[in-house]
Amino acid sequence: MKFINNLFKICLAVFLLTIQNVYGEENQIIEKDHEWNFYSGMFDFSDDGKRSSLFGIQHQNETLTRESIFGTISPVTGFMMTADNATYAYTGVQAQYKVGKLNIIPSFTPGLYGEGSGKDLGHILEFKSEVQLSIDIFSNSELGFSYNHISNASLGDKNPGANSYMFNFLKRF
Repeated sequence: MKFINNLFKICLAVFLLTIQNVYGEENQIIEKDHEWNFYSGMFDFSDDGKRSSLFGIQHQNETLTRESIFGTISPVTGFMMTADNATYAYTGVQAQYKVGKLNIIPSFTPGLYGEGSGKDLGHILEFKSEVQLSIDIFSNSELGFSYNHISNASLGDKNPGANSYMFNFLKRF
């Protein structure tokens, strides 16, 4: 848990040092190309024996966003770690649907899982399906809530899966 707290403090310090608006020559805000999602929550909240707090960070490059028949899609890459030193590094795709200030963001991200002293999910290759709801709070920032399920799609001898929820802060830089 001490490692998670230190990691959170480092990420928060980096975030606070970079949370400034950049203005162009005509005092207009320059378009931001990178969205960072800082999140924290509960890993596998539905398993009393292996539930654990988690912290993570996710990156989305706005210049790679494309319009498709599935909505606005873009690649995402991220990393999360639990208080039990379980880790998950992932990359995949997300779609974004805007309804006023509300953003509905489903995603699918395959990744590599290391159990640390946390829950054995049955395989190193795991798949995360997630839905996130966020609200635009001010220029280039959002607050949100997300729910995900991580599973190995029966690639391993066992496939217990893990259900998690997170509170998100998204910022475009």
